[in-house]
Amino acid sequence: MTYDDTTTNDTTGVRDEGARELVARLVFGSLAAQTVRAAVRLRVMELIGDKERTAAEVAAEAGARAQPMTRLLRALASLGLLREHTAGSFSVTPAGATLDPGHPDSITSLVRMFTEPTMLRAWEHLDDSVRTGDVAFDAIFGRDFFAHLKESPELSAEFNAAMSQAVRATAAVLPHAYDFGRFTTVTDVGGGDGTLLSAVLRAHPSLTGVIYDTQEGLAQAPATLELQGLTKRCSLVAGDFFRSVPEGADAFLIKSILHDWPDEQAVAILRHCREVLPPSGRVLIVEPVLPEVVDAETAGLTYLTDLNMMVNVGGRERTRPDFEELCRRADLTLTSVTPLTRAEPFCLLEATATRVTT
Repeated sequence: MTYDDTTTNDTTGVRDEGARELVARLVFGSLAAQTVRAAVRLRVMELIGDKERTAAEVAAEAGARAQPMTRLLRALASLGLLREHTAGSFSVTPAGATLDPGHPDSITSLVRMFTEPTMLRAWEHLDDSVRTGDVAFDAIFGRDFFAHLKESPELSAEFNAAMSQAVRATAAVLPHAYDFGRFTTVTDVGGGDGTLLSAVLRAHPSLTGVIYDTQEGLAQAPATLELQGLTKRCSLVAGDFFRSVPEGADAFLIKSILHDWPDEQAVAILRHCREVLPPSGRVLIVEPVLPEVVDAETAGLTYLTDLNMMVNVGGRERTRPDFEELCRRADLTLTSVTPLTRAEPFCLLEATATRVTT
């Protein structure tokens, strides 16, 4: 199946170069994702490693047949994840290396999670969510996404690992992009396995920390703190941020949490932080900030994550005015928005307690 890569603009009569090719590539994106999923499940990148290996060798170790493996490896080469040197002989590209779980920048758990059938089912009903505003996941599974994770320990562990991999770029940048040294204790609200807070604590030795999350969210946190040598400087508190946030911190860090929820729930999380925020304290939100108008050159994947929030959890990505409104409703004032260079599209949003005037 091939495509003519030009089409005619009905209003101008001018042929648009690559218009049909662009749409075809977008439609075939789901096929590319499943190709990557198969590579991870068959351990292709692990088996090739840093050598040049034949498809027959990889197939033998993967328990697969040589001819179908050759076809898979060539598809991966066409996607820029492998390089074919001579007929049937391949090596891993730098991008492909991130599909090896042993690589320091591995995103294999992220790949598994976002190609997981459970995640994709709701996408089949995107049009329904657009029509109704309802969360497709809830209608399909009869419960919300996080309740489903709670009842699926293996999927929950995969989700936690995926979130840990997703936060690494931010963890490398955030500790040096903001003056955390002014604080004594930072509570990471919804902090998961502690990857982000660990980076902040290691960069600022005078700080202590608290990771606050559900029992399921905290499952991998002890191992992270042990690995980073932070067990004495960071405590774990299990709870529900819709009910309360623990006291005692002068900074509350909220990374990729608010976008999981509709406005009412997002305001509730912020309000609970506000209730225990000391006068000099700060609420630090780390999320993408959408521009007022889409710029296709810089948009990246943020608008797709926005749709993922819609169909799977009912949340949304937000603009600066959206965040200002959330903060206002929680008696907070948004004071600054700082893009996190090298951790795009994330920004650091700083909020303070709103001053009461008489």
